[in-house]
Order: sequence, then C-alpha cells, then structure tokens
Amino acid sequence: MSLAVVVAAALFVGVLAYALFGGADFGSGFYDLTAGGAARGAELRTLVDHSIGPVWEANHVWLIYVLVTWWTAFPETFAAAMSTLILPMLLVLLGIVLRGASFAFRKYAATLGQARLFGAIFAISSVITPFFLGTVAGGIASGRVPAAGRGDLWTSWLNPTSIFGGIIAVGTCAFLAGTFLCADARRSGQQNLAEQLQWRTLAVGAVTGIVVFAALIPLQQDAPTLADGLQNQAAPLIVVSALAGAATLVLVGIRRFAVARVTALIAVAAVVMGWGVGQYPWLLVDEVTIVEAAGAPATLQALLVAAGLAAIIVLPALGYLYQLTQTESWSR
Repeated sequence: MSLAVVVAAALFVGVLAYALFGGADFGSGFYDLTAGGAARGAELRTLVDHSIGPVWEANHVWLIYVLVTWWTAFPETFAAAMSTLILPMLLVLLGIVLRGASFAFRKYAATLGQARLFGAIFAISSVITPFFLGTVAGGIASGRVPAAGRGDLWTSWLNPTSIFGGIIAVGTCAFLAGTFLCADARRSGQQNLAEQLQWRTLAVGAVTGIVVFAALIPLQQDAPTLADGLQNQAAPLIVVSALAGAATLVLVGIRRFAVARVTALIAVAAVVMGWGVGQYPWLLVDEVTIVEAAGAPATLQALLVAAGLAAIIVLPALGYLYQLTQTESWSR
C-alpha cells in the first residue's frame, strides 16, 4: 500500500466520523422541523437541545480535519473540487453558520416569535446542510469534477447522482438521530415521546433504505464507474448495510433502542464506506487517482504524524465528552 493511499484512508476516516457523529447531530434538526407547533413540539425540541447541546460544536472537528488533510495532501484535486462545486459548498457553509447561530440564539430569545424564527432556521439549516454535502459527494463520484480547469457550476451538482446523494445524506442523518433520540427519551423517562420518535424513526429508516437501493438504478447510467465499484469491491459493504439497517428497524420496533444505536451506526458506516471503496482508486472519479493526486512524500509523512498525534490527544477527550452525554447525570 502506497503512502498516498494510507493518507487517503486517514482522510476517509474523518469523512466517516463526520458522517456518523455530525450526521446524528444534523439529523436531529429533521425531528425539530417536524415536531409541530410551539406547544405540541416543545417536549421534543427540549430533548433535541438536551441531546446535542454538549456535542454539536465538537462534531465539526471532523470536517476541519477532512478539509485540512485534503488540501494539504491532495492540493490540486481540492482546488478543482472547490472551484467546480463552489455553489453547494457555499450553501453548506451558510447552513453550518446559520444552524449554529440559530441554535444558540433560540435559547436566549426574548419572545416566542423570535424563538420560532431561530428554531425554523436551525431546523431548515440542519436539513439543507447534509443535503448539499451529499450533492458534493455525488458530483465527485459521478466524474463531473475535472482535474484541470473548472467544471460546470450547475450540472456538477444538479444531476441524478448528486440529488440521490443529497436525499440519502438527509435520510441517513435523520435515521441515526432518531435512534439516538429514542434512547435519550427512554433514558430520561419520557415514554410517550420515545414511542412517538419510534414510529417516525421506523418510517425514516424504511424510506431511506428504499432510496439507497433505488439509487443503484440511475447510477448505472449517470455514474457507471461508481456503480461498477458498488457491484464489485463494495458489494459486501452494501450487504452489511442492508442487514444492519433491517436489524435496526427490528430493534427500534421492539424498543431495544440502546442496541439499535449500534446497528444504526453500522448501517450508515457501511453505506459511507461502500461509497469510498466503490470509488477507489479514484480521488476525482475518471479524472485522477489517489496516487496521481498526492503531494510531496515529506508532506504526506508529516500529515500522518500529525494525524497520529491528534488521535492521541483529541480522541480521548472526544470519547469522554460523548460518554458524559450518555450517562444518567445528563438526563433530566
């Protein structure tokens, strides 16, 4: 295995971590958005605030890690992707900023009207951000980002692969968040809320699963390289995702929420890994491979050292933070 591939694998670990931890964070906005009016949705929105409050900012560590590693290790492909996909990336940035600001401002709103406004911005931003991240992934995976020059600013992300990618991103985020919120509601003694979330999570999970497998059909024509990879080297991961997703639906259905969180993480992780393995060895599909795009060996070596130090220093702190949020001392 070449040094470039090792660095790309380290980069993809960050993508996977952001998809899981950031995804569960973003997905909570879907339930906030569909909670109902101020009175009807108050209990669910309080649970969302309580669940993501300690970790919502920390999850962006993974996004920063991915971007810094990408532009340092594979600078030309980073420049190509950002110039071609600048519009969805700007919408992602706008969503992240508005989401964070509105989440904070809602807690200190002076009036009910202000709280509703900030709540709406938070919820909508939580949905559009993963959607546009999914369109970016779809643009790259469908070979619409040229290695030299700039691709089309619109069709690069307004295409079947990108649209399906955006929908799947929103669905998987909501599915993850639903399983976590069910467990949080159960742990805090809110049985009625846990039952409400149970049925919403089941519906979201079933629809998302259908969309994931339905997307394989248009991919044959729109992203043939990725489709071929999914049917060959990534096929075992697709099977794992299907089995884990089905297991999660069963576990949520019988209210085994704690175990369902694990299988949901496995299902989403398998989908994301399937995309990465299916795209391998391309960094920009049909344009440039990982090895061809790599920077200087000394830079790659330094990045691996930095990633190792970060794992030693940052991961234990993040792990402790997540552990604290899952203990009884945080429940009401």
